[in-house]
Amino acid sequence: MADRKVLFGVGLGAWNGTGTDQVAAALAVAAQADEQGLDLFTTADHPYFADRLDAYALISFILGRTSSISGLVTVTNVPSRPAPMLARTVMSLSVLSGRRIVLGVGAGFLWDEIVRLGVPRLTPGAAVQGMAEAITLVRALSGGGEPVTFDGTVYHASGLAAAAEPAPPIWTGSVGPKSLAVTGRLADGWVPSRGADWLSQLYRESRPVIDEAAVEAGRDKSDVVTIYNFGGRITAEPLPQTRDDDGRWVGGSVGQWVEELTGAVLEHQAGGFVFRSTDDSPANVALGRWAEEIVPAVREAVR
Repeated sequence: MADRKVLFGVGLGAWNGTGTDQVAAALAVAAQADEQGLDLFTTADHPYFADRLDAYALISFILGRTSSISGLVTVTNVPSRPAPMLARTVMSLSVLSGRRIVLGVGAGFLWDEIVRLGVPRLTPGAAVQGMAEAITLVRALSGGGEPVTFDGTVYHASGLAAAAEPAPPIWTGSVGPKSLAVTGRLADGWVPSRGADWLSQLYRESRPVIDEAAVEAGRDKSDVVTIYNFGGRITAEPLPQTRDDDGRWVGGSVGQWVEELTGAVLEHQAGGFVFRSTDDSPANVALGRWAEEIVPAVREAVR
């Protein structure tokens, strides 16, 4: 972990709507994050909703207007994007952006909505198998090599040429035991769901499943980083309590954020953090405090 860069990002959140103001807000946040030295921006993938921008169209557009920041869909709705085509999409984005792409994958969640796209409904087990096959195919269809023939349960490929571009890092949004085990065997990173952090019960119960699967697959458990996607307030003065009665982080002053995140890295091996503001301050103000006050201090503290 000492040799791995800790990543800091910002979530575009609900701003990936099709309204003019929402589009402008998303572009402004991404541009500011790029200018202020953050590592990545994230957006959700809900292709069944007509009032949301397509996630990959959005990150493609943003990557074309930025210079350093990477894009991540948290997480790709794999059932609606056939794995071979997903592989072609991320390889193309990697080439076009100068490898500023991270692939987030998930087994699918809102199945009543997903099937409206004409996608066959999968059982939970088949959906997890499809996620595993998607990761396998993305890796197989990258880095050159021999044509790929793959006969999986969900996805198939026949003599398909592999792109020369190496595969990007692949993170999952896994929740259940089978999905977490896939993460341990195959993925590079894990984004815990529901804003869970390093002190949450969800993390304490889930991370050992990933670690055990990684070791059984002959990997080091540190091969799978944990990136926390969570929110909070950045206050002018320290708060008497930075967590609520359920133990969930609510925020605090810059100093309190720095202390908390530094401890998360040094004591709990956190691999990164994606910030979303939960207060009423303008988005650019909260993002500025995150990017220019909190992030540099944590980077220095864990250097």
